[in-house]
Amino acid sequence: MNAADTPRQVLQQSTGRPASDGAGVNLIRVFAERGDGRFDPFLMLDEFGSANPDDYVAGFPAHPHRGFETVTYMLEGRMRHEDHLGNLGLLRDGGVQWMTAARGIIHSEMPEQQAGVMRGFQLWLNLPGKDKLSEPSYRDFDPSEIPRLRTSGGVEVKVIAGRYEDGEISQPGAVQRPHTDPQMFDLDLPPGGRAAPRLPDGHRLLLYAFEGELEVNGTVLSKGGLALLAERGSLELASGGGARVLLLAGRPLGEPIVQYGPFVMNTREEIDQAVRDFRAGQLTG
Repeated sequence: MNAADTPRQVLQQSTGRPASDGAGVNLIRVFAERGDGRFDPFLMLDEFGSANPDDYVAGFPAHPHRGFETVTYMLEGRMRHEDHLGNLGLLRDGGVQWMTAARGIIHSEMPEQQAGVMRGFQLWLNLPGKDKLSEPSYRDFDPSEIPRLRTSGGVEVKVIAGRYEDGEISQPGAVQRPHTDPQMFDLDLPPGGRAAPRLPDGHRLLLYAFEGELEVNGTVLSKGGLALLAERGSLELASGGGARVLLLAGRPLGEPIVQYGPFVMNTREEIDQAVRDFRAGQLTG
């Protein structure tokens, strides 16, 4: 049996914790990087979801970022983005916002609804040190721009980033990033559904079951559970009763991670500089 045939071992399981961010948005912090590189190149994953406007209506007023990328994936609801570069974007059901903060972006994310369900994810993806002070950028992806497919096992897949490969399927996603090579898929497994996505060896692999119960190479992952898997081998997903899972994989950077709030750099000196730049109104160049 070669390495590709060996199932990826589930190394760790965890669950998120309730948190509040922005101006009082209630959410689940699925994970947050603690500087040990455990989830490298991923820094943080938040899940927000509520039909109570008190949980989300205050939104995320203007705030800064430096040194990484943010990915917002909206399952339900409407969220308005504005930033200092003049970008305006409206996220709606199934849409994705990919923002590269790099040397600095100041932006806001505010709900465009006073009632109804607001549900989705925000992921923080690290940048290599050489790109942390590069030019910032922003891109909105309409739901129609996110490739969708159905596998032979009946699984519906939205290919947000990277390339989804399973059997004869090879489908590039909406976003490609060369250094961390992120793979980001939303997989919807019907009862009895199965999938066997092929992922690059050496990539950090995370699975988050946000609906139903998932079987991962024979290990059960309950709703709200996060699994960290080995970086090599095969992957088989199944669900008897149906499940929906966010799959994240990426090439680790292997660089020091120093974070202070919305700034993520490689050294404490770079963090101190980011704080000075922000206070002096020079964060964005």
